[in-house]
Amino acid sequence: MTTRRSPLILLNTTPLLLLVLLSSSIISPAESTTPPEKINTVLELDESNFDSTISTYDYVFVDFYAPWCGHCKRLAPELDVAAPILAELKKPIVIAKVNADKYTRLARKHEVDGFPTLKIYMHGVPTDYYGPRKAELLVRFLRKFVAPDVTILNSDSAIREFFEEAGTHFPIFIGFGLNETVMSNLAIKYKKKAWFSVASDFSDDVMVQYNFDKIPALVSIHPSYNDHTVFYGPFEEEFMEEFITQNSLPLAVPINSETLKVLKDDQRKIVLTILEDDSEEKSQNLIKILKAAASANRDLVFGFVGVKQWEEFTETFGANKETKLPKMIVWDGDEEYLSVIGSESIEEENQGSQISQFLAGYREGRTERNRVSGPSLLGYISSLIGIRTVYIIVFLVAMLMFILHITKEEPLRVGTRDQAEPATSSKAESSEYRPEDKQD
Repeated sequence: MTTRRSPLILLNTTPLLLLVLLSSSIISPAESTTPPEKINTVLELDESNFDSTISTYDYVFVDFYAPWCGHCKRLAPELDVAAPILAELKKPIVIAKVNADKYTRLARKHEVDGFPTLKIYMHGVPTDYYGPRKAELLVRFLRKFVAPDVTILNSDSAIREFFEEAGTHFPIFIGFGLNETVMSNLAIKYKKKAWFSVASDFSDDVMVQYNFDKIPALVSIHPSYNDHTVFYGPFEEEFMEEFITQNSLPLAVPINSETLKVLKDDQRKIVLTILEDDSEEKSQNLIKILKAAASANRDLVFGFVGVKQWEEFTETFGANKETKLPKMIVWDGDEEYLSVIGSESIEEENQGSQISQFLAGYREGRTERNRVSGPSLLGYISSLIGIRTVYIIVFLVAMLMFILHITKEEPLRVGTRDQAEPATSSKAESSEYRPEDKQD
C-alpha cells in the first residue's frame, strides 16, 4: 500500500525547510568580521608583518628608527607610555616601530631618509608626522586624526572641553550658529590641518570670550600664536574655503624647517621680514605690526626669521650679521625674490608707515628682481628631508678623489688632519629635542 503525503503538509513544510537551509548558510555580521586584537604595547614590525599590520588596523603610527640614533632612544620610552592610552580610544591607534637600519629595503620603500622618521598610516595611506614627541602631547596630537570631522558642541562646558582637548598645535575653526552640513565638506578636506566644530547652544559670555557680536559666525583661533579672526559670511563653500586657507597659518609665520613644508602648499607670495634676532623685544614689537599688516592683506603670507636663528637661510637673500636689518622682501618660493626700491630696510621709528610704504611699492611695481643665492622653497625642503642623498654624493666624490690620488706616482706620505664633525652631530647631542630632529 502506497502512502501519499498530503499536499497540505508539503505546502506547510517547504517554507520551513527553506528557512532552515537559509539560516544555516547565513552568518551574522558580528560572526563574519572579528574585530582586530587590541594592541596596547609597541609592535615590532619587519618585512614579514608590516603590510599585514597596516591592512589589519585602521590607524597605525610607525616609528622608523635606528638602534644607534640618539633621538630614537629618547623617543622610545615616550612611545611606550603613549601606546596603551591610544589603544583605549574609541578608534584605537596602534603604535609600531621598524628597525630601518636593519630592514633597509622596507625603509627605502617607505621613503625613510633619517632617524627617526615618523608616519601615521590611516586606512593604509601614510602621512608624515611632524608633531610633538613627548607622550602626553603626542597622544593629544594623534587624537586629531581619529576625531570626528566636525564636533558638535551643545554647551559652554562642551566648548571649553573641546578647546582643551584640541591643544595648541592645530588651528581651530568653530562655527557659532552654523549647521554641521555647511562645514562638513571643508572639514573632511582639511582634516589633517585643523580642528572643526559647530556650536548650537552657548551663552553671551562665550560671545564675549570669542569676540563675535552676531550669529552665524565662523571663528578662527591659532592657540600657539594667540591669533583670532571672525568671519561673518557669506557662508558659501567658496568663501568659507578662502577664509579657512588664509587662516590655516598664523598672521605672522615664524620661518623654520617645519613651516616651510606647510608654505609649499600655499599659493600666496611671502612677505619675508629678516630680523637680527626674532626673540628680542624690539623684534617682537615689529612682529605685532606685521600681524596688523597681515590682517589687512590676506592675499599675502607674512613671515619672519632671525639671522641668529637661521643664518644659512637668511644668507640666501643676502642678509647676514653685517646687513642693515630689519629687511623686507617678497618671495614666491622660486629662484627669485623682489626688493622694493626705497624700502630696503626698516628704521626703528614709524615702522607701521614704513611697512605700508613697502606694500604700496610692491603693489605698484616699484621693485627690483634678485636671485636667491641658495635653493628655492622646494629645494630647501628637499635639502632638509633628503640629506642622506647629499652624504652619498659626498662619499662617492671622496672615493673618486681617493682613487685618483693613489694612482698618482707620488711617494706615500703619512700624516694626520683634523676632521670636522657633520652638522647633524651637534644637533644630535643638543639637549633641545625638536620634532624635526633627525639623524642620518
